[in-house]
Amino acid sequence: MKKSHSKNGSWFRVRRSLSSRSGRLLKLFSFLLPLGLWVLVSYVPFIWHPDIALELSADRSGSTTVFTAGDHLSKEYFLGFVTTIREENVGVLEERNNSEWNGGSPKFRRTNLKIIRHLRPLAIANNWLSAKEAESDANLFAVWGKVARGEYSDQRRSLSLENKTIIIRNWELMSQQGNLFEVKKLPLIPLEKLVPQGRPSNPVYLPAPDQVWQRFREDFGFFSESDRSSMMSRYGHSLKIVFLGFLFSAVLGIPLGILCGTFDFFSKLVEPFVDFFRYMPAPAFSTLLVAVFLAHDAPKVALVFLGTFFQMVLVIANTTRRLDYGLLEAAQTLGAKGFGLIRKVIIPGITPSLYNDMRILLGWAWTWLVIAELIGVKSGLTEFIETQGRWRNFDRVYPVIILIGLTGFFTDQILASWRKYFFPWTEEAAQETRGFLGRFFSWLLDRNFYYGKKSDPGNRIL
Repeated sequence: MKKSHSKNGSWFRVRRSLSSRSGRLLKLFSFLLPLGLWVLVSYVPFIWHPDIALELSADRSGSTTVFTAGDHLSKEYFLGFVTTIREENVGVLEERNNSEWNGGSPKFRRTNLKIIRHLRPLAIANNWLSAKEAESDANLFAVWGKVARGEYSDQRRSLSLENKTIIIRNWELMSQQGNLFEVKKLPLIPLEKLVPQGRPSNPVYLPAPDQVWQRFREDFGFFSESDRSSMMSRYGHSLKIVFLGFLFSAVLGIPLGILCGTFDFFSKLVEPFVDFFRYMPAPAFSTLLVAVFLAHDAPKVALVFLGTFFQMVLVIANTTRRLDYGLLEAAQTLGAKGFGLIRKVIIPGITPSLYNDMRILLGWAWTWLVIAELIGVKSGLTEFIETQGRWRNFDRVYPVIILIGLTGFFTDQILASWRKYFFPWTEEAAQETRGFLGRFFSWLLDRNFYYGKKSDPGNRIL
């Protein structure tokens, strides 16, 4: 058992392994450090936060752009926007006292209705109304009255004193026709606009962890009952593309790689072209793949195949060549030859290394997923990423990206942990402890599995 040393630079010993405890600690920190940096820049105000995330919807005269809660504005633009709204409100207050406004005009009812709706995001955030209730203008009208009368407290997002004052002044006009909402009874003179409020925020392309987590729960908790695909169905589709493409690549690539690594005839015949073709970018063939396989899943699977097959042949050929040639000579001396030599000596001999190669190449297949799902008819998780990214909903993009990474990572870790059970005779497996499950796999996959129960352990060629 390895001992952990805390002195004499034990953390940085050249070509020496750390203790198991130290290794686990560093592996944990490899994930916690980037997560901690993300948390730091997201929640500590003076670290970064170049943007302002709006908490109230807002618009200004002379512009068709309406900003809604959650939109990001640069700090400079936000300050100019706030100044413009305040100037407009000053003009509204001045004009109210002007005789020209006596009687007012019906055209202002539509503008005033928009102003009433600007309070909707805050009403939802503070649980004054549910999202469905907030769709009703009558309910929003009632919220204005309760805020003006000070009936709301314990707010998650508080209104500024300036906006509270504006709401009180607006309510004096709005309530002149009674406390029940009717569009026909809205004031005929313009109401003051709420002044934009916001909080320091990361740029839109780097949402905070809590926003990403909230979106993950919403999106992956949705189960479609219509034509709209649920996230779990998209996830299943993406898994199918990756594993089918890799399966076809393995079915053809493993035998061909073993032949190239065993016989110089196949090496000279196959490897030059394979080596040439692997430098060609697989996405360049996307149009051709759609023409050949049509526009659904087949060209996507084919692209994953193209992205892994040629590298697989070369990697497996190299792994086959690294098998100790003394084993081959000994087997030939005992009468093994041709494909019997491949079946009884070469394949069992390279299987542990081949297992590692396939783990690495499976990770390579995951890198082709996003490109593959964009060709032909967009589908799977990539369609969701592309659509939400176009609308700058990056808080919905990050969960999917993280999910893809976690799926590939945990798949690789599971396969790595199984290796000591599948190949208990290897040096790596001998250095690791195994519990009951490990001993069971070791018994089940003992070397007799390859050579027959009557074989002498001393004569096993591995």
